[in-house]
Amino acid sequence: MTALGNTRLAFIETLIELAEQDPKTVLVCADSVLVVKGKEFARRFPDRFIDVGIAEQNAVNCAAGLAACGLVPYVATYAGFLTMRACEQVRTFVAYPGLNVKLIGANGGISAGEREGVTHQFFEDLGILRTIPGITVVVPADDIQVRQAARALHKLRGPAYLRIGSGRDPRADCQDIPFELGKIRILAEYGKDVVLFTNGFVVNRALQAAERLAREGIRAVVADVHTLKPLDVHGIVSLLKQTGAAVTVEDHNIIGGLGSAVAECSAEECPVPVKRVGLPDCYPRSGTPEALLDYYHIGINDIVEAARAVVRKKKT
Repeated sequence: MTALGNTRLAFIETLIELAEQDPKTVLVCADSVLVVKGKEFARRFPDRFIDVGIAEQNAVNCAAGLAACGLVPYVATYAGFLTMRACEQVRTFVAYPGLNVKLIGANGGISAGEREGVTHQFFEDLGILRTIPGITVVVPADDIQVRQAARALHKLRGPAYLRIGSGRDPRADCQDIPFELGKIRILAEYGKDVVLFTNGFVVNRALQAAERLAREGIRAVVADVHTLKPLDVHGIVSLLKQTGAAVTVEDHNIIGGLGSAVAECSAEECPVPVKRVGLPDCYPRSGTPEALLDYYHIGINDIVEAARAVVRKKKT
């Protein structure tokens, strides 16, 4: 049984720590204080908490104004409402002037939408933000990495997006591996037959797939691409050259996210067979997280079969 963590709680607890150290830290919500577990922040720092109601565009504009005055605002709400409803505000009033606004998107991925269905499953957020210049985009593997990423992003000047989940998020067995913003992490290395690039709440599945592949003689290296932008092109290309075959594993549409990023790297720098495992460009149903990922072919078996396919292809 995979252990679960709470990425929402991890974020807000870390934000409280940051607010204790930095009096410029502000939380902006859009009727989302319960969603992001923000009641304790509001209680501790009432003069640094703003709730604009169900008005995500206003929340981003408010944060832009706060940042322009030298504060460090965090806008925390549902990932899709933040990146779709307020996309123009993020682009024009935060990213274009390069303001120090941190965007926190909850319910990232399809596995987070069990309770509310497709309207609250956000599998386009990363693709949207990757197209906007100047935004750092981080996709943590679990609650522990959320804490590490939040601290790193607070030190970073400029706009950033941190994806968090539903609050019932599987823990990846990689807590002891150092986190560095903008650099991939090697999580497991059985050999160099194929590289599994992964991030977010399916990292544990990629690790389990690598174990299974090793038992059948296919030796994989597993790399966590937690920083989707700026992308660690050097680290990715190095692994592509070493292995000659790649699989990407993500809880996102296969268009626009990790799969697209790695395929772009491969096409420009090191052409090798690449197979993308993720949501196959469709609107998902509701369901429990594990069952839903399996149904949409983001299962361990699917990762294993994708690895077999690219290894076969590089030999032909």
